[in-house]
Amino acid sequence: MPNKEYTLKEIQNRLAEILEWFHGFCAENGLRYYAIGGTLLGAVRHGGFIPWDDDTDVGMPRPDYDRFVEAMKTRGHGRFVAETAEDGNKDFTYRHCKLFDTTTTAVHLHKYEIKRGLFLDVFPLDGVGDTREEALKTYKKFKRKDHFVAAKTTYKYDKKFKFYQNAAAMIARALPYGRRRAIKKLHAFCRRRDYDSSRYVGNLFGIWREREIVEREWLGTPTLKKFENIEIYCPENSDGYLTSVYGDYMTPPPEDKRKPDHECLYLNLDEPYMTAENATTELT
Repeated sequence: MPNKEYTLKEIQNRLAEILEWFHGFCAENGLRYYAIGGTLLGAVRHGGFIPWDDDTDVGMPRPDYDRFVEAMKTRGHGRFVAETAEDGNKDFTYRHCKLFDTTTTAVHLHKYEIKRGLFLDVFPLDGVGDTREEALKTYKKFKRKDHFVAAKTTYKYDKKFKFYQNAAAMIARALPYGRRRAIKKLHAFCRRRDYDSSRYVGNLFGIWREREIVEREWLGTPTLKKFENIEIYCPENSDGYLTSVYGDYMTPPPEDKRKPDHECLYLNLDEPYMTAENATTELT
């Protein structure tokens, strides 16, 4: 069976279904969340997906994130399943939660071939300090710990990496320190500061690093914004957040930069990944 071809719009439509379900679940259970990253940028600048975007991102204040992860454990295997590294699956090498659509199959290469479905990235938002200086110091400590966990769980020997990167990965994996324990300790560090009493908060696991550290009041009360044909929660001060992350966010990037970020080794929107035994890179 060959790898199926889909239009970006078809993929976005399925991602929107995940986001719509997630929004309903959070609203029903009193859980706070905010669209962040490209999802928020798309909502503000395009009223939906950035035309070339192929993923969705939300952030949840740590108390709500923990409640969401715990609640999803008791739901069984319905259409949508949440997974974290603390679940212990060796091939799940991410350090935040992902919400998967079990009616689809998508194979990505991270450290291992990861066979799951289309997903929503769910990031915890943590308190980091009462001043910008304190927040940046907290983040610096976090990154040192996160680099160790990444070396333990994600990095692998690769000729294209620098010597010290390969050496760090090999040393970290050799240490008698379990992968799940390392991740639990990392998240325990993130929980040290209470989200709701910190002036500065941030998505510490985000790709934009220090730029995702913002004043908590910018996130404020989750505020509905149009996203395609649904509504989702966004920060109260979306402009402040987007300016911190992107600068002049209303100006699109050059044409040659308008490309999807995630390349699938295999994709099937009509095949449940739990029964997709043949979904491997050998098919592509």
